[in-house]
Amino acid sequence: MAIDGTDAYTGVPGLPPLVRAALTTARAHRFPYSCRPEQGRLLHALAGGARSRIGETGTGLGVGLAWLASGAAPGVRLYSVERHPQRARAAARLFSGRAEVTVLGGDWRRIEEYGPFDLLVLDGGGQGKAAGDPPADIERLLVPGGTVVVDDFTPATGRPPLHEGEPDRARLLWLEHPALRATELRLAADLSAVVGSRLLV
Repeated sequence: MAIDGTDAYTGVPGLPPLVRAALTTARAHRFPYSCRPEQGRLLHALAGGARSRIGETGTGLGVGLAWLASGAAPGVRLYSVERHPQRARAAARLFSGRAEVTVLGGDWRRIEEYGPFDLLVLDGGGQGKAAGDPPADIERLLVPGGTVVVDDFTPATGRPPLHEGEPDRARLLWLEHPALRATELRLAADLSAVVGSRLLV
């Protein structure tokens, strides 16, 4: 979720209808933290490569999930978990007509019940960024060759990447994960994501 992410869509043309509907819900609830358009386009593109299952932590009010569902092929199941009960209920209503989409309420670890995934988007838990937030177990949650996206980084300007003047432990965790081939993608001047593919062996 990005600060002022919902407002970043103002005047953006060509959005998928489901994304527009999710933005309407986010605005009605005065929820500012939707994923930004740059992130959404990345999710939309990656969803097209999933064969069976997509998982997401941090549904918010469903903007990122709408990008994923809009990009996914027919027959692909999508599971997203949101810890805030009111947001989880609102997002579930938004996707109530989409049988392939399941919105779960509760801690991000509920996503573990539905893996392994072809694509896993860590946006609301499992990133390992905050104290007490252990990183998701990629070897259990991703199929071999599957993709993980860890978003909401500020683009690194050197090595090692820094956060508040110290090596960015969370970013390095994913970039150097022994089960992944990972890189940082700059999505905008102030926004990047780490994208990794689980190794086949």
